[in-house]
Amino acid sequence: MGIISRFADIMKSNINALLDKAEDPAKMVDQYLLDLRENLADVKKETAGVIAAETKAKRSLEEAQEKVEKAAKSAQNALKAGDEEAARKLIAEKQRHEAYLADREAAYTLAHDNAEKMRQMYDKLVEDIRELEDRKANIKAKSAAAKAQSKINDMTAGMDSSASMEAFDRMEAKADEAFDKAMAEAELNVKKDDVEDLVDKYSSSSTSVDDELAKMKAELGL
Repeated sequence: MGIISRFADIMKSNINALLDKAEDPAKMVDQYLLDLRENLADVKKETAGVIAAETKAKRSLEEAQEKVEKAAKSAQNALKAGDEEAARKLIAEKQRHEAYLADREAAYTLAHDNAEKMRQMYDKLVEDIRELEDRKANIKAKSAAAKAQSKINDMTAGMDSSASMEAFDRMEAKADEAFDKAMAEAELNVKKDDVEDLVDKYSSSSTSVDDELAKMKAELGL
């Protein structure tokens, strides 16, 4: 039936369009529910029309069946009354109604099948809307949690503690190097002062009075 395939295409198109732009599941589910409710209103209207056509086809079929039965009953009564000519005419009338009956049976079968399909589509839409309403809060909660986690991920990505530790290690190494260098220079300065003191002590050309007196005594043989 054209109406059924048309609504199926519309629903599929709506869902695909939503999925293509599904940046925010929380907003998507609201839009999807809105679209489903609009489709439901259209399907309800069309379903009512199809069911009305089914009812009309059924009534037409029942009328044809009654005419066939009535003609057959009348033909039997004519034969019982000995009026074969009337019975012949009534049988011909019965056969004419039977020809219409076959067409009306086919029309009713088609109308009934269409009505069943429309009822199923309507019931499916109602069930989908009910299920989505139940799941909407869960979808929105998950969406909010995902956004929060994404923000946390961005924040933690910009706070690399290992990089900070490496930077402090480098600064500490430079401080240790500077300290060691200063201590080495201090140690060298101390050693230099000691050597200079010895040079000053033993490089002097002057002699003490006692030394010179001893030397003079030696020269005089005293």
